[in-house]
Amino acid sequence: MLVSQQQYRTIWPIEGSGERLNAVAIIDQTKLPHAFEIAHIGNLQQMITAIKTMQVRGAPLIGAAAAYGIALAMQQEPSDHHLQVAATQLVQSRPTAVNLNWAVQRMLNLLLPMAEVNRTQVAWAEAAAICDEDVLLNQAIGQHGLGLIQRFYQKIAYQGKVFNVLTHCNAGWLATVDFGTALAPIYAAHNAGIAVHVWVDETRPRNQGASLTSWELAQHGVPHTVISDNAGGHLMQQGAVDMVIVGADRVTSAGDVCNKIGTYLKALAAFDNKVPFYAAVPSPTIDWDIANGLTEIEIEQRHGDEVAYMQGLAADGSVQNVRVIPVESKTANPAFDVTPARLVTGIITEQGVFAPDKLVKHG
Repeated sequence: MLVSQQQYRTIWPIEGSGERLNAVAIIDQTKLPHAFEIAHIGNLQQMITAIKTMQVRGAPLIGAAAAYGIALAMQQEPSDHHLQVAATQLVQSRPTAVNLNWAVQRMLNLLLPMAEVNRTQVAWAEAAAICDEDVLLNQAIGQHGLGLIQRFYQKIAYQGKVFNVLTHCNAGWLATVDFGTALAPIYAAHNAGIAVHVWVDETRPRNQGASLTSWELAQHGVPHTVISDNAGGHLMQQGAVDMVIVGADRVTSAGDVCNKIGTYLKALAAFDNKVPFYAAVPSPTIDWDIANGLTEIEIEQRHGDEVAYMQGLAADGSVQNVRVIPVESKTANPAFDVTPARLVTGIITEQGVFAPDKLVKHG
């Protein structure tokens, strides 16, 4: 995607020269929207830290980052033991996003049968392939979602109305290698000349909507409005939302959608107001080994300081953290919730749009 008219992906390799080893460049998402900074990741532990601290985030991007984490580990030591240790540490870095485990297992399946001397080069190539595949998957999601938006838009276009989409968290290009999942159809619709407007949930406690989704929509020139997390239901009651599109960190074989905390409430409001509710996911985000999202998905519990403190731009131009709750108060910080399939209108994948109970496994 374009940032200040320059093309970027969210992650890419940096080729070493001389005694300098290969490294990985990432867009540091903890600095957005107030600063656009590129961070260089030079070893496995730095990649694990980047995943844990959400310098890289979003299920598809976490998978790509984990693949490059394996490549960095093989660059350091290509032994069986180090490969297994690296895989275990990466999988444990964030438990909910299925793409992370998927990417690590793909790397293990490829590298373990291979001679150690070949592992480093092959690992770098496979990580790059995972990134390229993600871009193609997301482009296809965008086209299938565009067709969906076009069909709904035709019902209101003759009235000269804007097509309003509500999204939660960030499932745009910043959450993937490029193009995004939930935002890919929106970008495609905007590029096709459809008058689309996006309601952007702030997405407490880390404010990925307010900080990231709004930033990338602005970069692409898509009209949008940031709203408080509790405003979505009201807007649906007022007829101001034509469709909800979210991403997901994991979708079960039965169509349950695990996404950023607060998604379930949006799905309930959409169901009550007969607003179509879609999740847009690439196939690696579908976990075919589980059916019941409520009982089988581990929900990441993050540090309470994310609830107690908020980051913002001060009047002097500095970025500061301020405490917003009493010192005596306790916090709880579940990072995700599960929307049951009965509340989901459809799942948009690279293969097409499916009812939650009609997902088709490919490959």
